[in-house]
Amino acid sequence: MTDWYEGPLASFDTETTGVDVEHDRIVTAALVVQESAGGPVRRRDWAADPGVPIPEGATAVHGLTDRWAREHGRPAPVVVEEIARALAETARAGLPLVIMNAPYDLTLLDRELGRHRGSSLGDYVASAPLLVVDPRVLDKHLDRYRKGRRTLGDLCAHYGVVLNGAHDAAADATAAMLLVRAIGARFEERLAALTPAELHLRQAVWHAAQARGLQQWFNRSGSPEAVDTSWPLRRRVEEQAA
Repeated sequence: MTDWYEGPLASFDTETTGVDVEHDRIVTAALVVQESAGGPVRRRDWAADPGVPIPEGATAVHGLTDRWAREHGRPAPVVVEEIARALAETARAGLPLVIMNAPYDLTLLDRELGRHRGSSLGDYVASAPLLVVDPRVLDKHLDRYRKGRRTLGDLCAHYGVVLNGAHDAAADATAAMLLVRAIGARFEERLAALTPAELHLRQAVWHAAQARGLQQWFNRSGSPEAVDTSWPLRRRVEEQAA
C-alpha cells in the first residue's frame, strides 16, 4: 500500500507585494500536482495586476515589477477567483495540499477574496475542506530541537531537496511538495499511519503549541509582537480582538 506522502499531492505558493496578510496583494501564484513520487509535475500559473505599487523590497526578493505586473497580470478579482476555485477542485479530489507556512498564503488569499469578491476562502471549500500539509509545521514538530532557521531553502538543504529558481511560485511550490515527500520518508514511523485528514487536525494542534512557545519567548524578551495560534488560516483582526 502506498503511503500518503508517496501518492498524489498538490502544492500551492504565491509571490506577493509584501508579508502583511491583511493588506498586501498577490502578484503571482502557482498550483502544481504530482500523481506519485518521482512522476511528472503538472503546473498551473497565475499572474495578477495587484492594483497597488510593488515595493522595491518585494521586487528585490522575487524580481516582479510594476511594469511586469501591468503587462502580464490579469485583473486581481478574476485571478483570485480562479485560484480559489482551483484549490477547491483539489479538495474535492481529495488531494492533500502542500503549502509552506500555510497561514501566510491561505490567509492572504482569503483577504484578497474579501477585498475583490466580497467572499472568503471558506465559501469555496465549504463542501470539501482543504487537507493542508505544511512542511514547516511538520519539521518543527518532528525535529523540534534542531537549531537553525527553517525557511524553505533551509529545509530543502537539510532534507536534500533541490530548489531551483527560489521565489518563483511554481518552483517554490514544487520544492515544498518534494520536501513533504522527503519528510514523510524520513519520519515514516510517525507519519505513514496517519490519513491526510488526521494529519491536518494534528498540524493545527502542533502549530498552536509552536505558536504558544514563540509567544512565550517574545514575552520574555519584551517584544510586543502577538503570535496567532490558528492554522492553516489566521483569524481576522476583529476575531483576534474578541
